[in-house]
Parts: sequence; C-alpha cells; structure tokens
Amino acid sequence: MIKSCVALAITIFLGSSIRIATMDGFDHILNWKLRHGSHRFPGKDGGTCINEAAVVAAGFEYRPIRRVEDMPECFSRPICRLAMHLNDIASNAQRQRLLPFVARLACADKPDIERERASYIEAHTPMFFSFEAFEEGLQTLEVALAIGRQADPLGTDEVNTRFEAVQGQATRATSITDSHLFFEAKSWLKSKKVPEPIG
Repeated sequence: MIKSCVALAITIFLGSSIRIATMDGFDHILNWKLRHGSHRFPGKDGGTCINEAAVVAAGFEYRPIRRVEDMPECFSRPICRLAMHLNDIASNAQRQRLLPFVARLACADKPDIERERASYIEAHTPMFFSFEAFEEGLQTLEVALAIGRQADPLGTDEVNTRFEAVQGQATRATSITDSHLFFEAKSWLKSKKVPEPIG
C-alpha cells in the first residue's frame, strides 16, 4: 500500500501544473469567503469553513459542521477531517486556497479505500502549525483525493448558483463563528456527566 501511495504521489506531482491552473481559475470565479471554525449560517460573503461550503456546493441544505460526523454520508471522513484541520490552522490568505477543493470532497468510498486514505493522511500530515505545515497539508489533500472514487464533477456555474442561493438568505454581512473545540468539549462533558448521588 505504501508503494502504491508513493507512485500515486509522483503521478500527482508530475501532473500538478495542469490541475493547479484549473483550480486557480475555480478559486477566482467563486465568490465565497472561507473562515475559521463552524458557523450557524453563512453571511452574504459566505463566511464558512471549507466543509460547510462543500455541503452547499454539493447541493445539500446548509448545516453547521462542528465535526466531520456532521457531513452527509457521501463525503469522505478522512478527507473532510484533513480539510477541517487545514481550514483551522490556515491564515486568512492561505484558507482561500482551499476553495478550489470545495467540489471535490463528496467522494466517500468503500471502507478499505477510506482506511487507505486515512493511513496516508496520518503519515503525511504535520502536527505543528506553520506555513510549511499548511503547504504540506495541501499536497497531502491532493494525493488523498486521488485515492479511490472521485467526486462527481461540478461546474463553477452550478456551484456559484448554489452559493448565491444561500447567500441570498443571509441576514448578516458575514457569519458568526462557533468554535469546533467548544462543541467537542461540550459533547465530551455531556458524555462524562457525573451521576447524581443517591439518597
């Protein structure tokens, strides 16, 4: 499996110039701001994390994404977990570079493929926060997305139409951020709730 991932990484590297050119155009066409954390509802500028934007791009009703389990089943959990990680460690400028991936995350596959993706991501994702960590994370995301099933292709016009429909319902210029950590801690505390004493 390691050899196949290395070969895949080389293939991705050799063909990267074509994909980067295409994705760069996608980035400039879409009018959606990516922000840190999860969000109750988008603002007129978008203002969501990459996974929340991906849900809208795929044609689902908007939902806050506080953990990867909140994603629709057609989204790859390992890939969405990496996307969430990159979204939240990125600077504002770096975060916008995730936008071209917005139409590619709905690619859930068989359990063995998901395990292969998860293993590759775990082995190639830096745990520290830095400019280099984000750059390496983007490369890891690109290779992981090439493993297994690809998402159904979506054109920029289709994605923009879905984005604009949600933005048109927004009542604020930008969204209000919820913290992933807050909701994860809240869920953990509920699961660890101390029973009331008897008597």
